[in-house]
Amino acid sequence: MKLKIKFIPGKVSGFIPRILDKGDWVDLASDEYVKLDHKGDMKYISLGIAMEIPKGYEAIVAPRSSTAKNFGFIMPNSFGVIDNSYCSDSDIWKCPAYCIKTGGTVINIGDRICQFRIQLSQKATIWQKIKWLFTSGIEFVEVESLNNPVRGGFGSTGIN
Repeated sequence: MKLKIKFIPGKVSGFIPRILDKGDWVDLASDEYVKLDHKGDMKYISLGIAMEIPKGYEAIVAPRSSTAKNFGFIMPNSFGVIDNSYCSDSDIWKCPAYCIKTGGTVINIGDRICQFRIQLSQKATIWQKIKWLFTSGIEFVEVESLNNPVRGGFGSTGIN
């Protein structure tokens, strides 16, 4: 399965998402320096990428098992779902960080702070499900533009 990926200009991370030999999920890294001064502070950390996930699929984003210990934050909703409609050049993937360290914490550019996997969505057709059975993995294809309409960012599907 090919996933179109756009690296957001203006950041210096250069981190390319990849599946490590010792894991099954794709690691993602902070694309910005973040300082959370106090326990309870929260910020959305840019991961410096936007992606186009094929219709019928979604991404599940979760913290790495060492994130709380190494970086002193948790993801407040435990994990995130990225729908395939979140796929424009400005639909930048982010990791919500809620500081759990009394003295605050710092996240540096390039720190691997979360991970994701692709899975079938509840809207997948029977053909997409069959295709998924024969998929041998994912491949990132870097593009300059995803050429998709802006969905509206985090929380844009509404609260009711």
